[in-house]
Amino acid sequence: MYEFFFRTVLRRIDPERAHHLAVVVIRAIPALGLTRLVRRFTRPDPTLAVDALGLHFESPFGMAAGFDKDARSIRGLWALGFGHVEIGTVTAIAQDGNPKPRLFRLVDDRAVINRMGFNNGGAAAAAQRVARERRRPQRPVIGANIGKSRVVAVEDAVADYRESARLLAPVADYLAVNVSSPNTPGLRGLQDEALLRPLLQAVLDEAGQTPVLVKIAPDLDDSAIDAVCQLAVELGLAGIIATNTTISRDGLVTDAASVEAAGAGGLSGAPLRVRSLEVLRRVRACVPNNFCVIAVGGIDTADDAAERLAAGATLVQGYTAFLYRGPLWARQITRGLAARAR
Repeated sequence: MYEFFFRTVLRRIDPERAHHLAVVVIRAIPALGLTRLVRRFTRPDPTLAVDALGLHFESPFGMAAGFDKDARSIRGLWALGFGHVEIGTVTAIAQDGNPKPRLFRLVDDRAVINRMGFNNGGAAAAAQRVARERRRPQRPVIGANIGKSRVVAVEDAVADYRESARLLAPVADYLAVNVSSPNTPGLRGLQDEALLRPLLQAVLDEAGQTPVLVKIAPDLDDSAIDAVCQLAVELGLAGIIATNTTISRDGLVTDAASVEAAGAGGLSGAPLRVRSLEVLRRVRACVPNNFCVIAVGGIDTADDAAERLAAGATLVQGYTAFLYRGPLWARQITRGLAARAR
């Protein structure tokens, strides 16, 4: 039914506007007192519970950063069955992001191109909302994904990330350091070891006991992946998130003219599955067995999630397929995983 609704209604609406409408509906679940009712149908099977990062996850499947940029939909997403919610990307300084249009569907590929540019209301405002959610007795694990403010020069990035960490580490369950989005000028250059080391160390200093992970791009070559892994282990990070969106346009079904018209930005969705899986396997081979690795990129079905777990992922995340699968997507994933476990 949702697929019919998507093809006849939602795909005719501007993608960013459709996203905002979805957020309104998701936020309405707790606002109308429907959380408990919805959870009866979406609660993950207890056998899926995972202990990682010193935290207890109801299931290994969570919502990736990008959907809930300002920590406004945490409880609604939990109601829909996500075991954890990673908010953001949040920046120290509030910003509008890139000019519109900046979000484009590639329906035939079950993919999306975005160049949002970290539009968000700033770390201080997000921290207040996360703090309120953390006080609830029943809630998902809450991660906070932090990135560089656009107005801040690359050479001043360390202080910028430090400020976001200072504000969010006391209230989030974990921090994810985003140095891999293609939509902020100079950001991906921070994955270079010489720049990444002081940045991660600054975030660790501010984080205290809050686990810190770094999110990497799928476009890194093997030697760069190995270097990030070695640095993460050396510095004492809690984990790595593999992967962010890609700048590649290889292997798309959508006609080349439509892809070119969409323009620059990060590609996410089904076309990313193979490369993200390759990076996951590379990361897992480089880090200790007890090191947390979160797999994200191209996860559409329970089979995809199970494949990542089998390849060594501790947790899995998704986002783009939510647009194509609809509100019961997390339930489909977790029920599929539970069936395989049985």
